[in-house]
Amino acid sequence: MLYPKTTALIHELVTKQVVPGVSYAYLHQGQLQTGVFGLAQLKPTKEKLRPGMYYDLASLTKVIGTTTVILKLIASGRLGVDDAVTKYLPAFKDSRVTIRHLLTHTSAISGYIKNRDELSPAALLAALHQLKVGSDLGKKVVYTDIGLIFLGEIIESFYQQPVQRVIEKEVLARLGLSQSTFNPPLSLAVPTELTAKRGLIRGQVHDPKAYTLKEHCGSAGLFMTLHDMVKFSQWLLQPDSTPGPLDSKMVSALFKDWTPSGHDGRSLGWDLRYTWQNQACLYHTGYTGTMLLIDQANQDALILLTNRVHPAGNNQAFLAQRELLLGQYLREKYFYEKDGSK
Repeated sequence: MLYPKTTALIHELVTKQVVPGVSYAYLHQGQLQTGVFGLAQLKPTKEKLRPGMYYDLASLTKVIGTTTVILKLIASGRLGVDDAVTKYLPAFKDSRVTIRHLLTHTSAISGYIKNRDELSPAALLAALHQLKVGSDLGKKVVYTDIGLIFLGEIIESFYQQPVQRVIEKEVLARLGLSQSTFNPPLSLAVPTELTAKRGLIRGQVHDPKAYTLKEHCGSAGLFMTLHDMVKFSQWLLQPDSTPGPLDSKMVSALFKDWTPSGHDGRSLGWDLRYTWQNQACLYHTGYTGTMLLIDQANQDALILLTNRVHPAGNNQAFLAQRELLLGQYLREKYFYEKDGSK
């Protein structure tokens, strides 16, 4: 068994009722260990979690889909990482903000949008374009979905198609991810929140902005099975072995800090976490309870899929447990790679 102490913590997520159920996978130098257990649904009725079910990935959409397409445009020379956003989105007025700022969450774009969830898609985008840029531009990482929504719009300006259709063609189809979609089969979709407004959310995106923008949203909306998450991770671990949307040079370039300062801990699109040997790993989470870590140097990956927002969205216990789990994984991985001990 790979990483038994981490595996025990993963099982505790269910036994301690932090989440209804879990699908997880470890990849380690060609080895694969997976597990699926617990419940898919608690309310209004209980339903067992089954292999092959589709998870709402939430913000993992940002890195699996939108970021990958943007990187393809950068690699082809059609888009520059330090191009001004206004070059492609003239409705956004601040010419200081660049593609790099959006990808590294250093754009300092913020503000309040009144009645945001009641707006039409066009009205929501117009309101986002009017948001102001603060004094921390390029100086501070503040995670937000606005930058990836803008990047989705930029993708649409190149392809003249909704960003989610572009992701289907340029990422999902290229990698043979046949169990990945923005419109999952209802019976196979893992439910998320049970809300007063929308009822039980199942097979539809949980994120409010993505629910409004639908196929024009680059920040959320993708559903995937554990099987396809493994395939995607295998590609990032060995991009030369699997033809994909990016070449190995571009994938390898992700494993460094791309923030304007060069030391704020973000790559292009991805967060960075570091092994005990101080090697950079690609890392990202999703609000619904999803997580992916890619350690190319050690040919290692961790995939964690849960619906931590079911039945109620305010599940802070999961966030604390996720950090403990990740810390244990990095510790255990270090000793495993150092001497092969388990």
